Amino acid sequence: MHVPSTAWLVDLVFPPRCVSCAASANVLCGRCRDSLRRLGPVICGRCGAPTLWPVERCRECAGRRLAFRRAQAAVAYVGAARDLVSAWKEHGLRRAAILAAEIVVERLEPPAADVITYIPPDPGRLLIRGYQPAERLAKELAGCWGLPEAALLVRAGSAPSARQVGLARAERLRNARGAFVAVAATPRRVLLVDDVYTTGATVAAAATALRRAGARAVDVVTFARTVRL
Repeated sequence: MHVPSTAWLVDLVFPPRCVSCAASANVLCGRCRDSLRRLGPVICGRCGAPTLWPVERCRECAGRRLAFRRAQAAVAYVGAARDLVSAWKEHGLRRAAILAAEIVVERLEPPAADVITYIPPDPGRLLIRGYQPAERLAKELAGCWGLPEAALLVRAGSAPSARQVGLARAERLRNARGAFVAVAATPRRVLLVDDVYTTGATVAAAATALRRAGARAVDVVTFARTVRL
């Protein structure tokens, strides 16, 4: 039996508001969307950090063993981008993933890939949220870019479950090391998706697991990226 949607009633009682300025809008108003800061115009060829001139490695990623080939992000993790991610991840605004995917597609060229996958959720936070932001973003991008989507990674049973939020860079690196395992042999070229790139510790650990399972090239795409001064 068909159950009629009540989404219109929710919107009537609680009109959609911009998550950044509270103007009447669906997720972000036009002004706040236009304020989303692009990265660049020049970025590191490996980790995607803004740089003063073109480099293959920058001070953020130099000296680190990174299993991914290249990381790209659509916007800097500041201002309205932070508000959008907070509403999306912490307050359950699932339709934010659709907008995030639209912005990624507008601003980034899709890397050559055979499959798109995502950072798997921590079981505890999945239970609280009821969904996984990175998975939803990956599914939206898979549709936009015409790629098959697959869950290729799981959290390692012995991996620590401490949150990365608020940890220093060195702590993030230690916390993420060995955190993921691949569930099957992987295609040669994998596109790995997450919501925010902070230090790269999480995506680097996930890329390592994918490479061990057979991937020859792992590219990373995120909606936003932390920018250090």
